[in-house]
Amino acid sequence: MTLTAPRTIDWDAIASELAGIEVIRDAAQVAKLSKDYYTYSPILRPLLDDKVADLVVRSVSEAEVLQVAQVCVRHRIPLTVRGAGTGNYGQCVPLEGGVILDLTQMQAVKWVKPGLACVEPGAKLVNIDKQTRELGWEIRMAPSTYRTATIGGFIGGGSGGIGSVTYGQLRDRGNLHAVRVVTMEDTPRIIELRGDEVQKVNHAYGTNGIITELEIPLAPAYPWAELIIAFDDFMTAARFGQALSDSDGITKKLVTVFAHPVPTYFAALRNSIPDGKHCAFVMVAEPSLEPFADLVKEFGGAVCYQKSAQEAGKGTLLMEFTWNHTTLHARSVDPTLTYLQTLFPADKHLTLVEHMYHHFGDEVMMHLEFLRTGGTAVPAALQLVRYSTPERLREIIQYHEEQGAFIANPHTYILEDGGRKTIDPVQLAFKEEIDPYGLLNPGKMRAWLERGSI
Repeated sequence: MTLTAPRTIDWDAIASELAGIEVIRDAAQVAKLSKDYYTYSPILRPLLDDKVADLVVRSVSEAEVLQVAQVCVRHRIPLTVRGAGTGNYGQCVPLEGGVILDLTQMQAVKWVKPGLACVEPGAKLVNIDKQTRELGWEIRMAPSTYRTATIGGFIGGGSGGIGSVTYGQLRDRGNLHAVRVVTMEDTPRIIELRGDEVQKVNHAYGTNGIITELEIPLAPAYPWAELIIAFDDFMTAARFGQALSDSDGITKKLVTVFAHPVPTYFAALRNSIPDGKHCAFVMVAEPSLEPFADLVKEFGGAVCYQKSAQEAGKGTLLMEFTWNHTTLHARSVDPTLTYLQTLFPADKHLTLVEHMYHHFGDEVMMHLEFLRTGGTAVPAALQLVRYSTPERLREIIQYHEEQGAFIANPHTYILEDGGRKTIDPVQLAFKEEIDPYGLLNPGKMRAWLERGSI
């Protein structure tokens, strides 16, 4: 069992113990800062809509984080860490009330070296890039919420994104070098985890320590051109995406493929995309545009939108129509839509992708994001689903799994039930060491909830 905050807690006294740190108690603000984009899921909404913290603390330093941790441990108060709240599974929603720790004011980029940067958790990804690009480097990957997401939130709740077609996923060795975390022991400590040890907190929803500093690898910065390629046939578009992802000599950052009618949900691009077409949205380094054009020609595609890197820096970024932003745009038109997260097996012929495309038709609209896993480019998918009932959604998920597709279920807030599917004994042992009372984001880690039966 997790430990629920006592009903009789004196929040005025708690606020006094946090003197010198910004404390937010306005009910509307606290409610807003207790939410993320779990509203994408009709399954999660009734489970999380009424969950709210008792107060929010906004720290500006590691010393303040230590102070907050000490107060919460002393009073056995649940503590949920928050970045910008751009996650989709209720990662930062406090299931048992208590304190929300907002780290968005810890924004420093402490140092930048060739290929490596040291940053605080509240630094926005776009701002990290702004500084590292001055030295010819950029972050390796980012979610579609690039302009608003924080690096701590991305590491705690994300898995990959724009850049994953080249660099894989956050969990891959080398994509996170080191972290500093504050523990929730009787006397909170600062621990540094390096190398493989970072997996103890990587994508752990803030259940395994409070991240206060990160060392992240950087990639060479390229001028990224943005293009949309239109195709008459979806599978031709999909195979073009696979071929581009496999083209080692073409430098790319994004390979996204949409089946019609998904592009019709993008109001800002409506005049750029011909009616009825299937599309590939790509970011390609400008020096690679000539060989890229030959690949487009080989597959019979037509460029219907193109911006140079300089032009792309103004206005909406093409990446802001891909990954989870696709679902955001679609739901702004039709709020009944929801989505899946699917990883298809490595197969250059895309046999299972083709089967699912024809089997479900418009009920499950195909949206592919190519990424590297195990050294191979594979199609992941964030399909748009015309939602009807929980039972039908479960049937759709079950059918995918029976056919050999891996579903990272976006309709659960339990860490292991989403993408991991298995208990991680290393993460559990680390949590037992640094959070013995189970105060960090309680209710999200199945390993902790079921530890007595493991």
